[in-house]
Amino acid sequence: MKRVLMLTGDVNLMNVTDPRVPFALVGDTLRQADVLFGNLECCFYEPPAGHPLEREGFYASLASAQALVIGGYRAVGNANNVNYGEEPIRSSIKQLHAMGLPCTGAGVNREAARAPAIVTCQGLRFGFVQRTSVYWATGHEATDDGPGVAVLTGRTAYEPMLQTRRAGVPPANRPGLPPAILTWADAKSLAEFTADLRALRARADIVVASHHWGLFEDVLDYEVEIAHAAIDAGADVVMGHGPHYACAIETYRDKPIFYGLGSFSFHTGHGGRAHGDWVGMLARLTFDDSALVEVAFSLVRHNERNETYVCDPRQDKEAVEQIVRRCDKLGTALTINGTELIVWKKP
Repeated sequence: MKRVLMLTGDVNLMNVTDPRVPFALVGDTLRQADVLFGNLECCFYEPPAGHPLEREGFYASLASAQALVIGGYRAVGNANNVNYGEEPIRSSIKQLHAMGLPCTGAGVNREAARAPAIVTCQGLRFGFVQRTSVYWATGHEATDDGPGVAVLTGRTAYEPMLQTRRAGVPPANRPGLPPAILTWADAKSLAEFTADLRALRARADIVVASHHWGLFEDVLDYEVEIAHAAIDAGADVVMGHGPHYACAIETYRDKPIFYGLGSFSFHTGHGGRAHGDWVGMLARLTFDDSALVEVAFSLVRHNERNETYVCDPRQDKEAVEQIVRRCDKLGTALTINGTELIVWKKP
């Protein structure tokens, strides 16, 4: 039996007054999914004293949460840099549970934050685990007895360019030469993450590893390290989010890695500023029972009313050229088919 899993990038419902609006134009596409999962880039929290949009804190009204139900989401991940603060996290999780939406990545303590979300569809179990490498050092990480997010720490080093790494780089005796920036995953964090994925593999037929990471459109070394380790531990797909760019896609051991799905519903950002004409990705994975048979995605944008819509790739040539160039670096070829770009299809 064929089943369709769809994955979206960042969903931020700040400043949404009508929950029917964000997914009104993309609803027909989303309804083709048997299971829909995305990154929740806000907290459903209404501070008693109010909260001006210009102040930091991605707080969306409790009523706006209904947009997720209207859109057809079956679960969400909430390990990211904006799910911050004890009361907002508690309030948001309470609202999600009240709507019957499982979540993974944030919780009332570390155990709850690391716990997977499992959704059953026609007898097939879909398991989701989410972590963030982008978080605040001031009490954001969940503890044994305190709310927060589940983290996977990334490390950074700056290495002097003492050796020539690529053509066109001047010698190390040149004043002002920038260092090479090296990133890698913290060994303990990575071991905990892969252990959780192996445990989930025993409980789910299809496993999704979701991760908040990245910097701009480039794929960094620590992202590759985490993504490959996730698949080695049993994940069927890795979905990244965070930089608000449509990033490259890689196939590793016949499993897809979406390094950055970009924005999916994101009108108001930091400081209450409206986000511009971004482009995101809606990933579609088709399974025959638990066997992956097709991987594809659509490009999405939003209009002035904050309605997400699917783009025609033949009309959005610049966006297609950008994602093609990024994928070329990882050896991934894309084929346009209607409104989708096909990554991989079983012969």
